[in-house]
Amino acid sequence: MRGSQTMETCPDIFELSDGNFAVMGTDATQDLDALLPPGVTRADGERIVVITRETLLRAKRDIPDA
Repeated sequence: MRGSQTMETCPDIFELSDGNFAVMGTDATQDLDALLPPGVTRADGERIVVITRETLLRAKRDIPDA
């Protein structure tokens, strides 16, 4: 259980066995795609995912510095 006090689904960040990280959040691609800053692009296979500030701050302590 990573932050969910109700056992419901919720945003999360977790490390994969290959050292990469996966993010579960709300898909906001349709709403935010046109609002990307100048010079920022998104590949066809990428999605814009929103997670809460609390989710990222809780994950911070588990993300290695190097």
